[in-house]
Amino acid sequence: MLTGSVAGHAANIISLEDKTLARQVRALNAIFTSFLTAANTFRQRTQKAAYWLFPPPYPVMVLRTLRQMQPARFDAVDAMRGCAMLWMTVFHFCFDLNHFGYWRQDFLSDPFWTWQRTAILSLFLFTAGLGQAVAVHQGQSWQRFWRRWAQVALCALLVSAGSYLMYPGTFIYFGVLHGMAIMLILVRLTAGLGPWLWWLGLLAIVASLGMNIIAEYALLTRATAELFNSKALNWLGFVTRKPTTEDYVPLLPWLGVMWLGMAAGTWALRHQAAWLLHLSAARFSRPLMKTNGAFKSLATLGRWSLSYYMLHQPVMIGALMLFGWLTK
Repeated sequence: MLTGSVAGHAANIISLEDKTLARQVRALNAIFTSFLTAANTFRQRTQKAAYWLFPPPYPVMVLRTLRQMQPARFDAVDAMRGCAMLWMTVFHFCFDLNHFGYWRQDFLSDPFWTWQRTAILSLFLFTAGLGQAVAVHQGQSWQRFWRRWAQVALCALLVSAGSYLMYPGTFIYFGVLHGMAIMLILVRLTAGLGPWLWWLGLLAIVASLGMNIIAEYALLTRATAELFNSKALNWLGFVTRKPTTEDYVPLLPWLGVMWLGMAAGTWALRHQAAWLLHLSAARFSRPLMKTNGAFKSLATLGRWSLSYYMLHQPVMIGALMLFGWLTK
């Protein structure tokens, strides 16, 4: 009896140990399975990110073929331009609120607004330089260039006419589109300078800033200063005081910003062409863009930047005038 009791007790202990061991094995198995699942998920996401950041190199023949094909849109450049347009819209809406007396702000001297304008304009002209680099890289003909230039020049004239009707004393005679009409020609003519574009861009910016120093130390005669301040020459940018106008984008320093954009685009297309094509070319599958509505919207806005620029202010001004009429 005693032997049987001991044997039964030992069997129970072994059974309990087996159950405990089985639970431990199941727990370890569950932990290991979770680890494998997490590792697999991490691997897939890492591969996806690495695929976008470090794409497999495209053969030289593929790049040459793409260059000879119908020009593709570079969505990253369009999205940058779209960001500038969206930011500009917010800025102009606040400006319109001030104009109609709904929200008083000092847009002429408050650094909060003046620095925003500088940033918006810099981003817009830099992406314009990037766009010119892409156009030259894709072999855009001068005929196509002049067709697009004519659209910009015509819109500049329309801006002058429209602003004269609304602000006859401070109408826009040399704004962003007027400046772009000249800058585009100069940038296109100098597109073949390659690395020298960096130096040209910096020189244009420094030359404009240096004019203030020259005027401050009276190294420029008063008559010469007034000549450069006149409407006939102030579009060059060698001014000692800013003219009274609703928009003023002189050749200097802003040509320098577009030159820098051209230089950056030229460098990227020569040294990182596969990456840019992989990320932006419309002929490749872009799951990232398809799942990112904001990026897609900004790229679309950037493609229609000129049309949007011409329409956004009349629409906002008309809406505020209608609001004022309804709330009388």
